[in-house]
Amino acid sequence: MEILVIIPTYNERENIASLIRGILSQGEAFSVLVVDDGSPDGTGRIVDSLAARLDDRVRILHRPEKLGLGSAYLDGFRFALRHGYDAVCEMDADGSHDPAVLPSFYRQLESGADVVIGSRRVAGGAIIGWGWHRHLMSRGAMWVSRLALGLRTADVTSGFRCYRSAVIRELLTCDIRGSSYAFQEETLFHCERLGFRVVEIPIVFSDRKWGRSKLTRKDVWQFFTVIWQLRGLEKRTGRG
Repeated sequence: MEILVIIPTYNERENIASLIRGILSQGEAFSVLVVDDGSPDGTGRIVDSLAARLDDRVRILHRPEKLGLGSAYLDGFRFALRHGYDAVCEMDADGSHDPAVLPSFYRQLESGADVVIGSRRVAGGAIIGWGWHRHLMSRGAMWVSRLALGLRTADVTSGFRCYRSAVIRELLTCDIRGSSYAFQEETLFHCERLGFRVVEIPIVFSDRKWGRSKLTRKDVWQFFTVIWQLRGLEKRTGRG
């Protein structure tokens, strides 16, 4: 099984090289695609240099401007299907996700899972380095998502996850509107709605050491807008 790890980036020069090396060290099954939104700090150039020195397990898509997390993943999904990967993982660029967990994703896919979620909200999962306001925002987003959409997954906001290629094909036929952080809840909504087998495994999430969070008020507003739209879809289709 060949798995493509997609990493959206915007100004992550302090983190990206060590993260890529950490992913590649997990075995030959894993390759990396960085989707860089024209980072002015030179993140894209660092990845270009790594790709030139390493083999074709490191690729990069250069986008001209900041187009959003969700659209970066969608571009990565299309790339993965064009190049014949068996599965795709999503992973943050800021070092909050441990590459050592990737073999566990692999084993779950081999055991029959369609979607694997790295969960902070199941036994053994944890969050390190957040203040009370981040915990409050995260729990609020999860509560709203699960209540409004009837989601069964515990950690609906997790950005560390893996999909089989068959799931990716289905997601690309859906009308996915969340260009930012609402993308995670939206794709999970479609996965559960389509009947894919979703498995959660515990992860320890560590807050970033370098750089700044990219979350904005616009992203928060879009989150609630997308959840409201999906709630309407849920009612129209009779789900739940």
